[in-house]
Amino acid sequence: MTLAAAAVLTATFAAAQNLDAGKSPQKLFADGCTTCHRSPRGLAKGRFNLTLSWFLKDHYATSSDTAKALAAYLESVDAAPPRAAALPVNAVVT
Repeated sequence: MTLAAAAVLTATFAAAQNLDAGKSPQKLFADGCTTCHRSPRGLAKGRFNLTLSWFLKDHYATSSDTAKALAAYLESVDAAPPRAAALPVNAVVT
């Protein structure tokens, strides 16, 4: 009887899967970070990508790939917006 129970438990653990696999970084943030953080802005400010992904892997992400994707997303929302196009030479500013 105990051998059968051990076999069932082993099969159950072997079938574990990464629930974050295939999710976009935006979805990962929405699912796991919005409880404490209202916005992703500023969370990556002043941090290197490598150390940020290590921190996320150690504390929040389920895999290094997930941590890297989330780190890249956090950095992308803090990136400066593209500069506006210059006014044409003959434009009149009032």
